Amino acid sequence: MLDGLRQFIADIVAPSADSDLSFDDTGYLLAATALLVHVVSLDGEPSAIEKRKLHSLIESRFKLDPGTADHLIASATRAEGEAVDLYHFTSVIMRSVNEEGRLRIIEMMWELVYADGQVSEFEDNVVWRAADLLGISSRDRIDLKHQVAERRSASSADAPKAEDAAM
Repeated sequence: MLDGLRQFIADIVAPSADSDLSFDDTGYLLAATALLVHVVSLDGEPSAIEKRKLHSLIESRFKLDPGTADHLIASATRAEGEAVDLYHFTSVIMRSVNEEGRLRIIEMMWELVYADGQVSEFEDNVVWRAADLLGISSRDRIDLKHQVAERRSASSADAPKAEDAAM
């Protein structure tokens, strides 16, 4: 199990002198996806809504086709299941992604937390810990949380209600 994690980290973290890579660099994708998988798995088996949101985020934010996204999510799920803490993933991200990219990862985490309409204290705590490990300030983390919550409220308000659709 530990050998698998070591190999995962070795595969992801090819030593590089350039530590300020752009958000779309592929070296961190597995680590970022593993964090996202961790978020949707916190309250048990991910719901269909959470799974769709995860796939949507991976495809759109990482610019991947559905098959590649499926493969990445499957690999990240295995890596997340073997991990003992968040540090294994956040350390890879810290070495590979600039601050703007790390902020976007935290935003993606919030989008997954809000996907099912309920925020548990466990989900809130995991995003807080991940943000801290990624060097994201409390202010930025909370601002992102509020932005995602506002977008969710706005999109919920725009969606037709069930009774309206029945009329």
